[in-house]
Amino acid sequence: MGQAKGRKSIFITGAASGMGRETARLFSEKGWFVGGYDVNAEGLKALEAELGPDNCVVRTLDVTDRADFQAAFAEFGAATGGKLDLLYNNAGIGRGGPFADQPFEDVLAVVQVNFVGVLIGIHEGIGLLKATPNSLCFTTSSSSATFGMAGIAVYSATKHAVKGLSEALSVEFKAYGVRVADVLPGLIDTPILPPGAAANAPKEGLFRAIPPLDVAQVVWEAYHSDKLHWYVPPELVELDKAATMAPEATRDQMAAGSMFSMQPKAD
Repeated sequence: MGQAKGRKSIFITGAASGMGRETARLFSEKGWFVGGYDVNAEGLKALEAELGPDNCVVRTLDVTDRADFQAAFAEFGAATGGKLDLLYNNAGIGRGGPFADQPFEDVLAVVQVNFVGVLIGIHEGIGLLKATPNSLCFTTSSSSATFGMAGIAVYSATKHAVKGLSEALSVEFKAYGVRVADVLPGLIDTPILPPGAAANAPKEGLFRAIPPLDVAQVVWEAYHSDKLHWYVPPELVELDKAATMAPEATRDQMAAGSMFSMQPKAD
């Protein structure tokens, strides 16, 4: 059975902080065995100390490096007896600014981490997922995958790609008995945000600041569901609907800055 001793298991990228760390904590509390992966070695050490070395395996991982991913999955599979109940592709970086002024090195870095890293993770992890009944491949997309957002155009593009990939694979992976879903978070109070962004966010509306634990709880709910897209907060689905049904009006509201003060619709 390996180190996991038959427990359900979750493999989390970007586990050293924010949504990934809160997800690791929550699943550990639920009795799962946790694989935590990140480029932040100190954050991983702290996570291991918190969860206990018998309850997790942690390892530095560059998600843009296929060989590194292969080694991480091999070590994880050895610990879990070749099983993986939930793959959470969460690692991401945020580098923004006007596209015309953005260094092209930043453009490529965002694409490599936020999309290519997801492609590698799923491609290398599918074997373990296929070997595990009722497994789930889950990925962090973004509210910026509802309508492309100025100032973070490349980040937004990668999250649109993640969303589309999740939809396509949710069909393909049915043949393996593997479920696929994603989460589209709004403004989550994590280190990826610029300094002061959470404190200066609206107190209400679609883009209020939300604690990362809310996303971790959605990951837990997603494992016990067949739902494809998860919105945090849930009313962000209204932005997705608006972007689909009236893209020009959504564009104009974005340009005017009024979209970000939208209030949730009453039930």
